[in-house]
Amino acid sequence: MQRKTIKAYSVRTIDWFDNKVVDWNSAGTQYLENGEKEQLHKYHHGFVCDGSITSENGEYVLIFQKLGTKGLLLKNGELLREINRSYYQSSVYEFPAVFFTLKNETYLIHCPIEYCRLDIENVETGEIITNKLKRDPQDFFHSRLEVSKDNKHLLSKGWFWHPFDSIELFNIEDCINEPKLLDEGKTIPNVTSEICSASFIDNDRVLVCASKEESMDDENEEPIPPGHIAIWNIKSNEVEKSVRINGEFGNIFAIDDKKCWDLYKYPKIIDLTTGEIIDKIEDVNSGNQGSSIIHHLEYLPKIAFNPKTKQIAIAKDNTIEILTE
Repeated sequence: MQRKTIKAYSVRTIDWFDNKVVDWNSAGTQYLENGEKEQLHKYHHGFVCDGSITSENGEYVLIFQKLGTKGLLLKNGELLREINRSYYQSSVYEFPAVFFTLKNETYLIHCPIEYCRLDIENVETGEIITNKLKRDPQDFFHSRLEVSKDNKHLLSKGWFWHPFDSIELFNIEDCINEPKLLDEGKTIPNVTSEICSASFIDNDRVLVCASKEESMDDENEEPIPPGHIAIWNIKSNEVEKSVRINGEFGNIFAIDDKKCWDLYKYPKIIDLTTGEIIDKIEDVNSGNQGSSIIHHLEYLPKIAFNPKTKQIAIAKDNTIEILTE
């Protein structure tokens, strides 16, 4: 594992664009690994926030409060409009939002109408294209939204009321054609363990990990037992070999089908074939997140994963740690 420490100042948000770390709420301050920095936008926005996402082309950015109801949608650094979500339990779990691109148009998937209802909004026009008929969403708190590289599938890493962590999968184009498909996503067959974290490996496979909490069904064989990590093939809808993770875990990011990052407590790399921790840096505090529910955590560092380079960025105080496998 390679580590590069960059000096920074008052980092408000952290994300990746053009394979560089950028703080969009500080006039788009971009940090280079050689220590240089560049300002991409004109304005610092007078908005207390700690999260950001970036569209594929970098034209649009959403900065938001992870445990709030408010976000600002920016176009080339200028305010386009405000984005909101329901107040219900908003102070408990991460704000759900992600961009995707279809036919050269950029869309935002989020929950502007109900906490449990996903909708798709045309970023430029503001039209919610899935708000055309009566909907009946199931009682699921959507969070930590992620879109596959080919922009075909949406993954929601949220929770049911218990609380119980789970994930749901959606075919985006099907949902545009039939918005009611957004009301209940596809889940991993026969899995009753609590799925605390997940990450796309590629367009057809999702890496998932089950927390150490007991599964809901203790009478039948569990495809992904508690404390295990596995690969869900969404094309065949089958769970590939699961292995027990030999160590603490809870916040994973897939590198490939052989390795993944885990950022629970400190950065580590896990071998997906054995479950062993094969590399780690224990003096970097990457927080105790192991769910979309984060209100109880005293320390929540700003973390960003680059799906192109598989790098991790962690902002703390006046430094940014950039980690490469």
